[in-house]
Amino acid sequence: MPIPMWVTRVNRKVTNPVLGTLSDRLPPLATLHHVGRRTGRRFSTPVFAFGTPRGVVIALTYGPQVQWLRNLEAGGEARLVRRGQVLAVGDPVRLHGEAGARLVPRVIRAGLRLMRVDDFVELAAVPVHG
Repeated sequence: MPIPMWVTRVNRKVTNPVLGTLSDRLPPLATLHHVGRRTGRRFSTPVFAFGTPRGVVIALTYGPQVQWLRNLEAGGEARLVRRGQVLAVGDPVRLHGEAGARLVPRVIRAGLRLMRVDDFVELAAVPVHG
């Protein structure tokens, strides 16, 4: 079972603003900047992101129904700031179980298993210059 959804509400108000000050530069954290598919509002969400040959993989610690992923799947644009580098991300591919876990470093994989996180999404990513 991923992190319960009530924790999401607390994190959105308390934890995310604090992590947001660190996540652009403190791996494995990254900041996903996305636009709401219905509201058009801009959001910044700290995530755990890891490099892959295609781009990045993100552990879905709150489960597969997170709003930022639904926004991307609806054709929304997103930017990911990871290690101080801005990436344009898109083309989400949902992964479950070992297909996603194998893309995550072994030590992180063990922690995710303890948390029962079994869902991931891989995003194509290209650097944004300028």
